[in-house]
Amino acid sequence: MLASYLLSLREGIEAALIVGIVLGALRQIRREDLKPIVGLGVLSAAGISLVTAILLNLLGLSLEGAAEPIFEGLTMILAAILLTWMIFWMSRVGRTLKGQLEADVQRAAHIRSKRALFLVAFVAVLREGVELALFLTATLFASDAAQTIVGAFLGLSTAILLGWSLFATTVRLDLRRFFQVTGVLLILFAAGLVAHAVHELNEVGWIPAIIEHVWDMNHILNEKSLLGQFLTALFGYNGNPSLTEVFAYFLYFIVVFFLSQTGKPKAETIPAPQA
Repeated sequence: MLASYLLSLREGIEAALIVGIVLGALRQIRREDLKPIVGLGVLSAAGISLVTAILLNLLGLSLEGAAEPIFEGLTMILAAILLTWMIFWMSRVGRTLKGQLEADVQRAAHIRSKRALFLVAFVAVLREGVELALFLTATLFASDAAQTIVGAFLGLSTAILLGWSLFATTVRLDLRRFFQVTGVLLILFAAGLVAHAVHELNEVGWIPAIIEHVWDMNHILNEKSLLGQFLTALFGYNGNPSLTEVFAYFLYFIVVFFLSQTGKPKAETIPAPQA
């Protein structure tokens, strides 16, 4: 439940920020009459995201035999890739996102195009919604439906409350710290998704296990216990993983570390004065 809560909270906060920036830009240019267009774009994007989530889950439930673990494994890998991209994307464009959205809103209002304003809100929220639909589908495979749905509902409810508080009251959330903390937790979650995906693909022979069980910790912390299920859902814990599961888990962290280093701005070098 915690995994779906964190995912829904983070995606919900991002969507709330985007909607708040768009509405704030309309207020600045005194075009608050266009707010219903923004609301229509948000509701349309939310509806399509919900349909996407339902279709993904129905597709997963309809599969049988080897097709089921293959679908689950590939979905988890895709979710991990998108989740990692989302975390790095937000850290890089977060500072310029507000200016870009305000420019888009002003441009749409200037050309008097309701369709353009609708698309600004629709596309921005749809991206978050479809990503969340895929993430929750992957979470469902590692957890159960009831916990995933409850976690998603609580996460979105918290995001709506925080979003309203940010723009309607004097409450100020340290968004930079919020995204840093949730980013670390979601990186751990994505690593678990990768390992769990490899486990599913081990079962159908798409990825060889090499060594079926590198160790067995189930006598200490059984993955079927309450704590074990919690760690499995959140971090992909497996009491007796295969060698390729362990390799994939740590390889993911190596890739993330490499990406974090390549994304850092290079320090400027000052040439030494010539004698």
